[in-house]
Amino acid sequence: MGSPMGSPMRDPTEDAVERVRLAPGFTVSRVSTGLWQIADMERGGNTLDPDLTSAALVPYFDAGLTTFAMADHYGSAEVIAGRFRESHARGAEAQLLTTWVPEPGPISFEDVRAAVQRSMDRLRTDRIDLLQFDAWSYSDPAWLDCLFWLQDLKEEGLIGHLGLANFDTAHLRIAVTSGIDIVSNRISYSLIDQRARSGMADLCDKHDVKLLVVGTLAGGFLTERWRGAPQPELAELTTWSEAKYWRFIQAAGGWEAFQHILECLAGIAAKHDVSIANVACRYMLDLPAVGAVILGARVGETEHIQDNLRIFGLSLTKKNRSDIQYALTRLDPLPGDCGDEYRKPPFLTATGEPDRDLEAFPRPYKTKRGRNRRAMVLTGTAWEETAGFSRAVRHLDYVWISGTTATHRSRSIGGQDPEAQAHFAIDKIEGALRSMGARLEDVVRTRVYIRDTSMWEAVARVHGERFGHILPANTMIQAGLIGDESLVEIEAEAAVA
Repeated sequence: MGSPMGSPMRDPTEDAVERVRLAPGFTVSRVSTGLWQIADMERGGNTLDPDLTSAALVPYFDAGLTTFAMADHYGSAEVIAGRFRESHARGAEAQLLTTWVPEPGPISFEDVRAAVQRSMDRLRTDRIDLLQFDAWSYSDPAWLDCLFWLQDLKEEGLIGHLGLANFDTAHLRIAVTSGIDIVSNRISYSLIDQRARSGMADLCDKHDVKLLVVGTLAGGFLTERWRGAPQPELAELTTWSEAKYWRFIQAAGGWEAFQHILECLAGIAAKHDVSIANVACRYMLDLPAVGAVILGARVGETEHIQDNLRIFGLSLTKKNRSDIQYALTRLDPLPGDCGDEYRKPPFLTATGEPDRDLEAFPRPYKTKRGRNRRAMVLTGTAWEETAGFSRAVRHLDYVWISGTTATHRSRSIGGQDPEAQAHFAIDKIEGALRSMGARLEDVVRTRVYIRDTSMWEAVARVHGERFGHILPANTMIQAGLIGDESLVEIEAEAAVA
């Protein structure tokens, strides 16, 4: 498949569309079509005609680009995709990937089932091919409840396969080590956004999880149109995608550094007689753990089908890749991990603000008032009631958090992975603090108990990742923890600013 190293491109019809196996019997096209621009096209209350718009998907499918990706909040994207599946003679052969993003706050199994049923109804199917789950906040363990319940619905047959969307490395680790059957993680990953290059890609390789990547063309900025062009003003941009990735470019070093990337890609594209977009996509497809790139389509208005097909005939030489890698050294690394653009500043969204008011999220755990102006948090684990203690106690401006392990209700979380357990324990600590009107940044003291000294470094790295910007006083102790499943226990103290 593809052309010999450095040889001229063949006609795209000579090249088969590459596919990737996400699970036994389930493959997707390595260039998939994203339908998020439908929401942009429907701004202002406009609704696209589902028959006309679904007909615009036919050329993609007939060209072999049989995979369409969407979300429950992309306007009427699910309805349009469902109409395509129903009306096209071979529509059942398409792979329809959708994403569910529940509202923050309490949720029940009935809520999860209703959300899945709503997407099934829109998609005109009795089983969703791949349901990708996105979560707003990890300090509220409702995200894990949702995943366990989605796993139940998968076993019931309503969902073919489970994926994630915008998950960071730590919480993908928690999900897979807790027994959730995850096949993919849909994240931003591109030449200007290399956050997934190390930890995320390594974890995915270890657990056979494929990355389905968006932002590959940075909202169209990684194309000939912007080569040598002056930096546009944010107000001049016409789509949400352009506004979002304009912010990515600024965070990665600015317009001048970005132009060096375009010049490098243009030189390579000319040698292979392809487009800049082809080179950008091929580079990403060749990276470890990348299963597919999802390229947004403004269906019914612009088609790039023939150009996208040329990706499959392109083979980048070793020198091509070396030149691109050198050009990338001009960029600044984007801050944080995958998905942080929605959860942490700087918010790299279309508006530059979080899509939800993070401070207004419901508190994760129940609180109750005690004597002497005390407030207490209960997380619902069995031992809190049996042994008679609170997860956390606040008195005036001080908070004490009990020794916390990776348990959620009756479940042990994180399997036998000390990093996963440590991350989840810190999530619980953060959730307890939030429930009392405090923040993780208020922590002034932590004590970390580990079962075995062989895991001290892995757990210390987690502590550094989560508390490195806070720098509380800390002690790590080897201890005989209660329960064979517990590898790590963490307690904390906070002084509320």
